[in-house]
Amino acid sequence: MPELVEGVPARVLAVYAHPDDPDVSCGGTLARWARGGAEVHVVICTNGDKGTSDPAADPIALARRRLAEAAKAADLLGVTGQQVLGYPDGELVDDHALRARLVATIRQLRPVTVLCPDPTAVFFGEDYFNHRDHRVVGFAVLDALSPAAALPHYFPEAGAAHQVETVLMSGTLEPSVWVDVTGTIEEKVDAVSCHRSQFADGGEWARRAVRLRAEEDGRRAGVAFAEGFRRLRLGA
Repeated sequence: MPELVEGVPARVLAVYAHPDDPDVSCGGTLARWARGGAEVHVVICTNGDKGTSDPAADPIALARRRLAEAAKAADLLGVTGQQVLGYPDGELVDDHALRARLVATIRQLRPVTVLCPDPTAVFFGEDYFNHRDHRVVGFAVLDALSPAAALPHYFPEAGAAHQVETVLMSGTLEPSVWVDVTGTIEEKVDAVSCHRSQFADGGEWARRAVRLRAEEDGRRAGVAFAEGFRRLRLGA
C-alpha cells in the first residue's frame, strides 16, 4: 500500500536551486504544512538570472523579477521565511563554501524535516534530463545534512550541531512516500503561476501541468492530488 505522510513537522526547511523550484517541486506540501501550523523556511540557491530563452533579456532585471515572483509565491504558500543565496544560474558547485552556508542555515533553523531535489534522478524518459543545478543542490544538501550539520567538529563556527530527522527528496524516480495535497492544490497552482517570467502563455500551461502531475501522483497514492518523495530517515 502507498504510504502517506500524515503528520505535520514543527519546522521545515526546503532547499532548491531556482526561484520557481520550491513551488513546482513541493508547493502543495509546504502549503499543507504551513496551514497545519508548521514553521516553513525556504532557501533558493540561485538568483534565476539565466532562466530565459530571450537573448535580449537583461540578466540583472530578470533576476530581480524572478526573486519578486518567488517572494509572492512564498506568501501564497504561507512560508515563514525565504532566503536567497544569490549564486548565478549554472555556477553552483558542491564545495566547502556552499556546504558551509547550508550547514549554518540548518543549525540556525534546526528543522525536523528537510526537502530538496533527488540528485540521483537524472534521465526522465527521452525528453528531459535533470538540470545540473538541481543535482548539485541535492547532493550539497545531503552532504551538509550528514554528517556535517549533525557533528560538532564539522564547521564549528556554524553553531551547535543539529540532527535532522527526515529528508524528503522531490523530482525522484523512486518515490517511497506521498503527501496528500488535495486541500492545497489550488495554493500550489497559484504559487507556480506567480512565475510569469517562465511562461510565454502567462501561466495557463503551467496551471494545467501542475494539476496533471499532482493527479498522477494522487492515483499512485490513492488520493485526488499528491506529491511524491523519496524519503531518508536520518534521526534516531
